[in-house]
Amino acid sequence: MGYDVQHWIDGHEDAGSTGDTQPILNPATGGEVGTLHLGDASTVDRAVEVAAAAAEEWGRTSLARRTQILYRMRELMIQHTDEIAEVISREHGKTVGDAKGEIARGLETLEFATSITQDLKGGFSQNVSTGVDSHTLRQPLGVVAGITPFNFPAMVPFWMHPIAIATGNAFLLKPSERDPSASNIVARLYQEAGLPDGVFQVIHGGKTVVDALCAHEGIAAVSFVGSTPIAKHVHAAASAAGKRVQALGGANNHAVVMPDANLEFAAAQVASGAFGSAGERCMAVPVAVTVGDAHEGFLAAIKAEAEKLVVGPGDDPTTDMPPVITADARDRVIRMTDEAEQAGGTIVVDGRGLVVEGFEKGNFVGPTVITDLAADHPTYTDEVFGPVLVVMHVNNFDEAIALVNSSPFGNGTAIFTDSGHYARRFEDEIQVGMIGINVPIPTPVGYYSFGGWKDSLFGEHHAHGPEGVGFYTRQKAVTTRWPAQNETVESSMSFPTHD
Repeated sequence: MGYDVQHWIDGHEDAGSTGDTQPILNPATGGEVGTLHLGDASTVDRAVEVAAAAAEEWGRTSLARRTQILYRMRELMIQHTDEIAEVISREHGKTVGDAKGEIARGLETLEFATSITQDLKGGFSQNVSTGVDSHTLRQPLGVVAGITPFNFPAMVPFWMHPIAIATGNAFLLKPSERDPSASNIVARLYQEAGLPDGVFQVIHGGKTVVDALCAHEGIAAVSFVGSTPIAKHVHAAASAAGKRVQALGGANNHAVVMPDANLEFAAAQVASGAFGSAGERCMAVPVAVTVGDAHEGFLAAIKAEAEKLVVGPGDDPTTDMPPVITADARDRVIRMTDEAEQAGGTIVVDGRGLVVEGFEKGNFVGPTVITDLAADHPTYTDEVFGPVLVVMHVNNFDEAIALVNSSPFGNGTAIFTDSGHYARRFEDEIQVGMIGINVPIPTPVGYYSFGGWKDSLFGEHHAHGPEGVGFYTRQKAVTTRWPAQNETVESSMSFPTHD
């Protein structure tokens, strides 16, 4: 029933040769809305062959031509935002407004890529030795691949493919099997923008396709965003195959609330970070750390924020918080809440047992706030990836720093304070890659780079922005000399010096 989603290879839809399919489900209803065709290693082989031929020509295409196509792609994305947002909402579950927001953030990277000429400029030094000049240039890798998660089916791929394409590579995208349609729409729009067939292709599938991408000798680099265990696997497998790898893993982001903070403001901001998109964001805020006297006031304020949220289907304009992606994800949230309560945690707001009228088979769970948990309890230490906020209490700022830094993750963090002194110490002492000061979700704009520390990133390069350019290109250093026709120089066996 519903629609068919096939691979996009060499400029057209392709069902592949495996015959394997799986249903695409609507998280709000639990019902099937489409069928996804799955690939395997042979699908990857075919797509790489096409991409290699396309990359050879595309890498020689002028920067002016590349950026013109990306400009047209930007306009097409804006024109088709509603179409893409609606399909994201249907397959992921998030609200249409939230889907439009992720598209807009993805467009920031596309806009950065349209001015890639500045970041591809090399350096030049004249007369480094007598009559000798030196310059550098950056060149594409060839065929590169991206493996992306379900929670941002538009934004996260856009962290990758615009920069890869702008720098002259051919890009293979393996999106999540749970919400695949947005990637195919993007492929169609790239073709309409004038991108040559084979420069952007989409391969659907699961672990078989992931492993084939990591191992394929025709792929020079792999970019990944997902959970930490899979990030470790991708990093190890692709690195062992000699590839350049950036693998962004999981998170357990903390928001520190100081006693001098505006507690109502902090609660509203933390609620958006904890419960927006049902907490299914790598930059979600599943932990609030209250310092000193802030605890009771913040608990009351966050309780009020959570209880006023409307939970429902993503296509309902009155919905604040949508369902989670699968029934298993819903059950995990309920189980971890049960375990926290059994361990002595206080359930301040209880999202278990929530039923949305008319959507009884949907994957709904309400916003949940828990406090009084031990620092070693899994509901605090692990990535819940659902609408659960754990509120931890510490006595002072130093204890807050120690608690945040004790996490094995280091993706994002925030502090809410009116003190420049504490804000400056926080950004200096915290062991986390992205920091917000009175900002709950400190995702950098497209012309900066996104990436965490510790178990939140494997590989040397952060995503998008200037580090994305470095990831998708490699540098050459060129030394030149132009002797006169009648110039003679005696040979020397000594190592050359710069005289």
